[in-house]
Amino acid sequence: IFAGKFHHKLCGCVQQFNLFGSAVGYTIASGVNMLAIRQTNCVHRSGGVSSGACSTNASPYIIAFGVAQLILSQIKNFGQLWWLSSVAAAMSFTYSFIGLGLEIAKFASTGRIKGTITGVSIGPTVTPVQKVWRVFQALGNIAFAYSYNMILIEIQDTVKSPPSELETMKVANRFSVAVTTLFYMLCGCFGYAAFGDSSPGNLLTSTGLKPYWLLDIANVAVVLHLLGAYQVYSQPLFAFVEEKAAKWFPDSRFVNKETKIRLPNFNMFRLVWRTVFVVVSTVISVLVPFFNDVVGLLGAIGFWPLTVYFPVEMYIAERKLARWSRTWVLLKLLSFGCFVVTLVAAAGSVAGIIDDLKASKGS
Repeated sequence: IFAGKFHHKLCGCVQQFNLFGSAVGYTIASGVNMLAIRQTNCVHRSGGVSSGACSTNASPYIIAFGVAQLILSQIKNFGQLWWLSSVAAAMSFTYSFIGLGLEIAKFASTGRIKGTITGVSIGPTVTPVQKVWRVFQALGNIAFAYSYNMILIEIQDTVKSPPSELETMKVANRFSVAVTTLFYMLCGCFGYAAFGDSSPGNLLTSTGLKPYWLLDIANVAVVLHLLGAYQVYSQPLFAFVEEKAAKWFPDSRFVNKETKIRLPNFNMFRLVWRTVFVVVSTVISVLVPFFNDVVGLLGAIGFWPLTVYFPVEMYIAERKLARWSRTWVLLKLLSFGCFVVTLVAAAGSVAGIIDDLKASKGS
């Protein structure tokens, strides 16, 4: 509102795109983690030695996750179920603590730091250009890790008052960002110290962590978490499209008729639209099953406009800051700097996707 009607519509478009992108990212992640369970058990049965018999194709697991979402997506307002956040939080802490514990144990077993302060070493497997692209891609991954801004309004709508929503959200933001950052730093640092240049993009998919049964529990927790997270991020987009369709076609029985059955009320438009959404997100995930690359691109696309540009512009308009004043200049410099980060992160992620596609075709 403060930034103008055009900005309001543009913000909405970027937000809806990122909600769809998150669904794709979560589908890929779930497929990869389900595949990791299959691989760790396969390696365990083969005596700790990975072999060609261990599947490396995540597509069947991605499709299985998509089938589950076809069912869950038909539950209207599934993302607003009160217990969903509690289950998600429990699963998050489960795989975070297990992953961190396994990394610390792996690091302690070697007794030395394998990584270096400058990151991955340049050599036969990594060229200087590839390292630069990977650094840029990592910026996108970091941006995606904090990209809950798309559902921030939905979260705030569920907050009870008093105290005021503003005060509650301030405390919640500070606490969540602090805890999240702590876990990210610990997992990232210990993981790199334990594996060095051979660190996988998703540490829970590494067969180098033991015991296998505990690693399986962590991967199951990830999948359970993402089953709900997919819906949390998709439901606002579902509701947006369904509300628009009802507004544009108020007399359409296809769009508006609800049939009461024992399961959640049946609506033909909801069935078709949500099914198409899940199918499209699943197909994209199968075609581009590169988690870190896709996450980096999504993080880059959503970071600058939703996290920096629009909030800065609204703050300037609300406070009526004078043009070229000190605060105005600093905020504009901050916005420009983050815009540059978004550009390089997007470029690095696209380069990563291209390299991975070439590698998959070559294999």
